[in-house]
Amino acid sequence: MTRASLDKQPREIAAMFDRTARRYDLVNDVLSLGQDRLWRKATAAVVDAGPGELVLDLAAGTGTSTDAFTVLGARAIACDFSLGMLRAGAERHGGSGVSREAGGKGGVAFVGGDALKLPFGDDVFDAVTISFGLRNVQDTEAALREMLRVTRPGGRLVVCEFSRPPIKSFDLVYSQYLMKLLPPVARAVSSNPDSYVYLAESIRAWPDQAGLAAIVRRAGWEGVGWRNLSFGIVALHRGVKPTAGE
Repeated sequence: MTRASLDKQPREIAAMFDRTARRYDLVNDVLSLGQDRLWRKATAAVVDAGPGELVLDLAAGTGTSTDAFTVLGARAIACDFSLGMLRAGAERHGGSGVSREAGGKGGVAFVGGDALKLPFGDDVFDAVTISFGLRNVQDTEAALREMLRVTRPGGRLVVCEFSRPPIKSFDLVYSQYLMKLLPPVARAVSSNPDSYVYLAESIRAWPDQAGLAAIVRRAGWEGVGWRNLSFGIVALHRGVKPTAGE
């Protein structure tokens, strides 16, 4: 599957990322001109995971983003439906597989799972976050409801996702980069360039900031807002799970 217009079948998406796993972090760094590091830092700052908290990082891939949530002593679970990505991450962290448990005051555990049917109980996590993966889920609102289920009352959601630059002239330049420059660059540095053609198309088919905020609200989250990063190429959406009686 390479076209964003095709149905997002979980097996096909997972297989696509399995093929991309080996050089995934390097390719992202190249294609984003290093901005992906800044986006991860901004996401971690909004999640603001403190000692004793438990964070679920969905679409975590190799766990590069997950590490940032454990700096202050929180524990984190890197969850993805691409076992190839998780295995690459577990190896990078010194583990032998996707079942490695977090230990001590912090740490990362790798768990395979589908965002539409998470393998966790109700009200488990202090924060749930997903970076650049919500576009790839078959049913966006259903995934956000599932994230709501596993988050404790008063817990927080942070979504880091590609969006639409509000300045029209810049949005036009960005669109040209996505559709004309990104594919040949991906062919030069990626082991699976077709996946980046799909990603470019999926970005252009994705709702803008206000559109995604409306979907987050419909899923049951409160206090929904967003902040643009890199002139709106990326947006951080946030929400809070209602507490009892609200």
